[in-house]
Amino acid sequence: MNTEIMENIYLLVLVTLLSVMQNAFFALKVEKDCKSQQVKPAALERLSIATRNCMDLYPTFLAIMWCAGICLSQAAAAFAGLMYLFSRQKYFVGYMGQTSQSTLGYLFGKRVLSFLFLMCLVGIGNFLLVKYWSNDYKEYIQTITNAASTLLLIP
Repeated sequence: MNTEIMENIYLLVLVTLLSVMQNAFFALKVEKDCKSQQVKPAALERLSIATRNCMDLYPTFLAIMWCAGICLSQAAAAFAGLMYLFSRQKYFVGYMGQTSQSTLGYLFGKRVLSFLFLMCLVGIGNFLLVKYWSNDYKEYIQTITNAASTLLLIP
């Protein structure tokens, strides 16, 4: 296997491990806050809702990130995965304070997930083009995707 592809797959694995560690960290934080009762009951309820939301979206995030990386571009998928982890961080920190502070992280996370989903669809579409019509646009699509992934930095 090409060494560049292996390096990019290692990026996907690293992002996956970081996301597992992030979910575990916030789950432990919520559990610790619940046991110590340092936080008001309303804040604990918000934290548990945020934890549940992240746990519900986590399998979807992993599936589309890996699909986008395998079908299209590993580097762009890994970058989008890191941006998704950043948005989850903002989402949790927002839920610890005012509920309105978490909106930015939620919307940013939706945009990253949409980008990854679009990468999956384009990668699968290109695979079908290659298989049935022998037209391969993967290089052009990867160039566009790598350029478009930097647009995720715009708030």
